[in-house]
Amino acid sequence: MLSGPAVSASHKLNLELFYNRWQQLNDWLLQHQGFWQPAPFMEAEPEWTLQYPELACMVADWSDAHCNALDDAPAELAKLVSWHLPALGMYEDLVSLPELSRPEAEVEEVTLPEVRAVDMPGRKRLQSGALTAAVQPLRQSVLDWCCGKGHLSRTLAPHCPERVEGYEWNAGLVRDGNRLAARFGDPVSLHCQDVMAENLALPANAHGVALHACGELHRQLIRRGSQAGMARLSISPCCYHLGGVSRYRPMSVRAAGYPGVLTVSRNDIRLAVRETVTAPARVREQTRRVSQWRLGFDGLQRHLRGCNEYLPVPPHPSRLVHGDFEAFCRWAAEEKQLTVPPDTDFNHWSAFGARRLKQVRRHELLRHIFRRPLELWIVLDYAVFLEEQGYRVRLGEFCARSLTPRNLLIDATKKGAH
Repeated sequence: MLSGPAVSASHKLNLELFYNRWQQLNDWLLQHQGFWQPAPFMEAEPEWTLQYPELACMVADWSDAHCNALDDAPAELAKLVSWHLPALGMYEDLVSLPELSRPEAEVEEVTLPEVRAVDMPGRKRLQSGALTAAVQPLRQSVLDWCCGKGHLSRTLAPHCPERVEGYEWNAGLVRDGNRLAARFGDPVSLHCQDVMAENLALPANAHGVALHACGELHRQLIRRGSQAGMARLSISPCCYHLGGVSRYRPMSVRAAGYPGVLTVSRNDIRLAVRETVTAPARVREQTRRVSQWRLGFDGLQRHLRGCNEYLPVPPHPSRLVHGDFEAFCRWAAEEKQLTVPPDTDFNHWSAFGARRLKQVRRHELLRHIFRRPLELWIVLDYAVFLEEQGYRVRLGEFCARSLTPRNLLIDATKKGAH
């Protein structure tokens, strides 16, 4: 059962609302676990296709063009599916959040000019500008967590009352970043530092900022930063599945102690970051072709082994992308110590792979409804944790999804800090 009405984004999200919102998402995700947890690549007929045959038929009838349109419109997709699963009608209320983004003119004003954005990818430049605008004003010294070459550091620097410090483990990136800062006269100092080090000490009066630090790296800032009593933490998290243990455990006391808390694996959490900005057509076609080959080989290996069970195949050598299906199958069979008979009909299994890819595409599409809810389930737990540590927390979107699907911002200020 769901735990109450959806929380409107217009409400101030305080501790109780953060937890209530997390609890509601937890129960909703648990209720629909059979739709998002099974991996269609491994299971040809997930249990839901047998329980909801009319829904399975509707999804199977969607054209490729319709699938492409729906994949970019999860709210519309959820409405369509809600004809068969009424609880999915709650989707928009469940994922709605305040906009922490600033007006375009304000963002443009703080974004690093292109002539100074040397070695800086275009999207990174714009994301750094959007985050910088969203966290204004800056009142403490800033520590840029997992700073890379310091692109965010250099964007923040003109608006910071003191020199910006950055931590990065890659010595080459640190050298390049300090070189850029010196070249343009930016008050930035990057340091070669393993942020996961046990003896890492953090300054209590500083403002920790992280743009897309992955998995345990951003969780480390949340844990260690709050333990040190840092004045402010502004974090846009990414790649929640990276690092940590195989089973995800919530960080907050309240969420971890909830009797019906979801049990999710690292692979389950990977679903939350499957949403990406559109890749170039060449890359999309290459991905589609290799997926078809893998599914074709999956059918072949089940036939050869006489076992209707998915068999994981390791990442393929890049040279195979320029070959054909037969070459891929022979490589995969050798990797899994299988013998491919000389009379194997590779055309048959290639066609099988094409049919399976069409099916997987549609089942994955249904699964994608749960990407943002799963991500928000994790991030709301972070917010509850920080509230438990004595922080006032803002949670919302610091930029448009078109700039980056990882557009969530947790902005936490220690109570009593100025």
